[in-house]
Amino acid sequence: MKKIHQFLIVFLIAFTISAQEKSKPFFKDGEAQIVEGFKDSSKWIRTDLWVETSFDTDGDGKLDRMHVDVTRPLQTETEGLKLPIVYESSPYYAGTASDTPGLFWDVKHEIGAKEKQRTRVEVVRRGKRPIISNSQVRTWVPRGYIVVHSSSPGTGLSDGSPTVGGDNESLAPKAVIDWLNGRAKGYTEREGNKEVKAYWSTGKVGMTGTSYNGTIPLAAATTGVKGLEAIIPVAPNTSYYHYYRSNGLVRSPGGYLGEDIDVLYDYIHSGKEENRPHNNKVIRDTELANGMDRQTGDYNDFWAGRDYLNDMKPMKAALLMSHGFNDWNVMPEHSYRIYAKAKQMGLPSQIFYHQNGHGGPPPMKMMNRWFTRYLHGVQNNVEKDDRAWIVRENDKRTQPTPYRDYPNPAAKPVTLYLEPGAPKAGKLVRSNSSNTKETLVDNYSFSGESLAQAENTNHRLIYVSDVLKEDLHISGLSSITIKASSSKPAVNLSVWLVSLPWTKGRRAKITDNIITRGWADLQNHKSLTKSAPLKPGKFYEMTFDLQPDDQIIKKGQQIGLMIFSSDNNFTLLPEPGTELTVDLNGTSITLPIVGGKNAFDKATK
Repeated sequence: MKKIHQFLIVFLIAFTISAQEKSKPFFKDGEAQIVEGFKDSSKWIRTDLWVETSFDTDGDGKLDRMHVDVTRPLQTETEGLKLPIVYESSPYYAGTASDTPGLFWDVKHEIGAKEKQRTRVEVVRRGKRPIISNSQVRTWVPRGYIVVHSSSPGTGLSDGSPTVGGDNESLAPKAVIDWLNGRAKGYTEREGNKEVKAYWSTGKVGMTGTSYNGTIPLAAATTGVKGLEAIIPVAPNTSYYHYYRSNGLVRSPGGYLGEDIDVLYDYIHSGKEENRPHNNKVIRDTELANGMDRQTGDYNDFWAGRDYLNDMKPMKAALLMSHGFNDWNVMPEHSYRIYAKAKQMGLPSQIFYHQNGHGGPPPMKMMNRWFTRYLHGVQNNVEKDDRAWIVRENDKRTQPTPYRDYPNPAAKPVTLYLEPGAPKAGKLVRSNSSNTKETLVDNYSFSGESLAQAENTNHRLIYVSDVLKEDLHISGLSSITIKASSSKPAVNLSVWLVSLPWTKGRRAKITDNIITRGWADLQNHKSLTKSAPLKPGKFYEMTFDLQPDDQIIKKGQQIGLMIFSSDNNFTLLPEPGTELTVDLNGTSITLPIVGGKNAFDKATK
């Protein structure tokens, strides 16, 4: 009996020591902590495999397989440890096409004119295997996650064709998540039949990424795939229409004048060379060419099918959205529209906005709490945190200010009207009393920045508030109603909201001058889906939103509404000389001001 007792003690001690030696995730203050046993990258297990999808988009008669890269702690192999997944998918891992002359569409032509064909390019693949960033791996594996990457259809070592927002770009990450949950087949080789299973996966998946890599998490979430618990999209393109068009106007993303959806297709098409002729014929030269419509810029079924807002009904994943208010590439409306819908659907939703440009994830603490809650199931009450986190103008990106929601619930619409002053500045006032019409002459040679600073010019109209005696907080969507006529059947319409006087020099902050912007095609004054040529001299009324913003305009500044025609960083560039006439009596701007009319009056009187 005594020997049995001693044996049990020895067994229990050995069992305790063994248990103590096992590495497993642990949490502090609702966040996953770095685990000593997971830190050594030399012991991580890295695997390439291919997951079979439900589609064949390269026309070879076989279901497309997606290339998948897995990095996991050794303990998932030696100790039977199962962990949740952080997953990023991308079209960029195998490189992109070079910026060949003529790659982008030539924008120097009249609006609606048939354009000459641009130069088509091929991606030159480098190396046998895509170069996949280790940033997610370094961040999440030591904290008790497995990190998965995949190349999107028609890129890298994945089969299929890019469709730039087509259904296969949603179904591809769905297939990977299905494989992580044992519902789809994975193979050790692209062409082979030896299966591989994700026996180390808990089945709980979180997705993240920036720009196109941030679009794919949303694309996957719209399938409603079981196991995708949370997504953190950073500066995602949520609608290709909103990326390449604006209220009926053909508009380029900032920094890429002349880009369009077919250009992006060529730019990312790094898949098998032998499959490219089929993909080009079926996708680029048929589906994209027939649907993109650079002549009218109208919204159609093609664009509707590439708008993830239309596909959100099945979505179940918790959403932490991130964007920059001064992102003029993928503009901040992309995140706002999805966040607003997710909130309406009752999904756990938060939004993080900073004041800079493209990219910029939420602080690590926010992401950690989000994935800890929804992937590890730790009840850290993140869903009860404030919904909106805004980085104020002079603060660090890692130090956002929490607000109950976005737009700020205290923001109320304040409508301002126009008093004449052209070719100098007119006034923005709270009462409408002007029956004046003022005219500008289009000339793309002058940038928006130079027009905003000009004291006297006939190439723009500008209307300014009184000098602010107190700071004024704008939060949400500004909306303009404009009544205007054109001397030609089509005209660009560009609107900037600016803070004056303009701050010049290298020390000027990104928030100093441009508050927000918007663009529209007056031909779409009645409908986004059906434009009609303008009758020269006839006035048309149109209302549209500017880009969402949350900004504090400092006392001593003036708020300026600038109306002009061609914006040489974004629009088509027709021959100078088109006249745009604005009826001030039918034109107004509505600003979302924290504190409403009282705050505006107090700041300007």
